[in-house]
Amino acid sequence: MSRGQEGVLVAGSANLDFVVRADHVPAPGETVLGRDFATFPGGKGANQAVASARAGGVPTRMLLALGDDPYAVVLEAALADAGVALHIVRVPDAASGTAFICLSDDAENAITVAPGANTGLRPHHLPSLRGIGHLLLQLETPLDSVASYARLAHEAGVRVVLNAAPAAALPPGLLDSVDVLVVNEGELAALAGEGSVAAQAARLPVPCVVVTLGARGCFARRGAEMFLQPAFPVEAVDTTAAGDTFCGALAARLAEHAGLEDALRFASAASALACTRLGAQASIPMRAEVEAWLAGHADEPARRAALAAYCGLS
Repeated sequence: MSRGQEGVLVAGSANLDFVVRADHVPAPGETVLGRDFATFPGGKGANQAVASARAGGVPTRMLLALGDDPYAVVLEAALADAGVALHIVRVPDAASGTAFICLSDDAENAITVAPGANTGLRPHHLPSLRGIGHLLLQLETPLDSVASYARLAHEAGVRVVLNAAPAAALPPGLLDSVDVLVVNEGELAALAGEGSVAAQAARLPVPCVVVTLGARGCFARRGAEMFLQPAFPVEAVDTTAAGDTFCGALAARLAEHAGLEDALRFASAASALACTRLGAQASIPMRAEVEAWLAGHADEPARRAALAAYCGLS
């Protein structure tokens, strides 16, 4: 495998998403009458693997744990159909992971995850890293396994991308093995305390921090350099896998040795397109769609200026 063809290994969760649409997400104690119901393959790890393979178009492998149940068949088939090579850990007497999602008419969601077999992913399950340039991790699997995978990859010269989601207290030393940390605003605050986005990112001891900011766009710090990428305006239908699409597309672009500015723009376009479709993995665009979208959309200076002000750079 040549330098330009280095692959991405995703180690993480796979869930079957049970999605119901409703006028709004229920408040605590409230019952809401929903409408449409459907199931979609999901899970942060699986979504990001599909985004790397489909939107990013790079060789992608995934380490995941599944139960011995009908849900596992669906999850495995979805990943294989997306072109992801699989390293599956079978967990007997465990259900595959599931997520229960209420999707509102304004594209907001509330998600409850039952990890199931995902908790069976252990440190010794990491496969060979031969041909892998980037390891992409999240926090829906046991944290000791995440920390072990990051350390082993770092020691092997593989670049480690950590999406620190959902927000959790990180094991000591984990960030020492991370090359690129991707967080949203809530996760950033949990790790770095209060302050402007730029000030918070500067406190984190990793070479590169990327902060996703929803409809505003994203901010990145690499050493002393700052990067801004305004979001591409879209009519959002479902934001469920937007962040995962961003992470997978970003890792794929970095695996192709693209510059950070280019990778942020590519990932932002992939994420924007995902918001225009229903479902998690079902919403992730093909690479050709992302490239066509980028060819027809330029950044707006006013949105960039507003993003800079929001992040505390002006």
